[in-house]
Amino acid sequence: MARTFFVGGNFKMNGSKKSIKKIVEGLNEADLPSNVEVVIAPPSLYLDWAKKHLTKPSIELAAQNAFHTGPGAYTGEIAIEQIKDVGAQWVILGHSERRTIIKESDEVIAEKTVYAINNGVSVILCIGELLSEREAGSTLAVCDRQLDAVIEKVKDWSNIVVAYEPVWAIGTGLAATPDDAQNVHAAIRKHLAEKIGEEQASQVRIIYGGSVNGKNAASFKNCGDVDGFLVGGASLKPEFIDIIKSRE
Repeated sequence: MARTFFVGGNFKMNGSKKSIKKIVEGLNEADLPSNVEVVIAPPSLYLDWAKKHLTKPSIELAAQNAFHTGPGAYTGEIAIEQIKDVGAQWVILGHSERRTIIKESDEVIAEKTVYAINNGVSVILCIGELLSEREAGSTLAVCDRQLDAVIEKVKDWSNIVVAYEPVWAIGTGLAATPDDAQNVHAAIRKHLAEKIGEEQASQVRIIYGGSVNGKNAASFKNCGDVDGFLVGGASLKPEFIDIIKSRE
């Protein structure tokens, strides 16, 4: 079964009511391919605002983070139940900025993933290596370790999209070559096959993130294991639509 092309837009800590409304209206008006799944992730404060202005049912919403338990005395956190309440169907977990700046461990990310999946929210699970790890030849070891923490707790991967984001390429203007991305994605799929079975692994979408833009997105179209993109800065610009259309 063919895997549906997936494009996520991670707005990060950017945007205002005015700018997010403009982005959403642009997506509403765009002639988007029907065979692409599009998910946008504005800051949590604006999830409800984005939902109110989205008129294209094919575009879904994601939160950028969630806690590993339900509502309670956890100041500053956001619960999966609250994410669902404002109409979002997805959450981004394990982003490198959460791993490196907030110091979230593989185990914490795994706990968050379990809670999200068990409570009806799909997960964009981010993995990837630092530049020092890449230079040391540890790319696959790092990705395997980050995946294994989740594999230990999650048996059904049908509601997880894996986003490979080499940390050295995020927001730097540098991007892995299509061949580099394909090689890593194929290795990730091979590891998943060994751990969760060939059938599940063949269906898991593995998307690439790391300075994807309107100019380079089409260069990945012949990469059989690159099932889409998680887009950062370019998702705030009109070129996001070009990325969504990059497989046409």
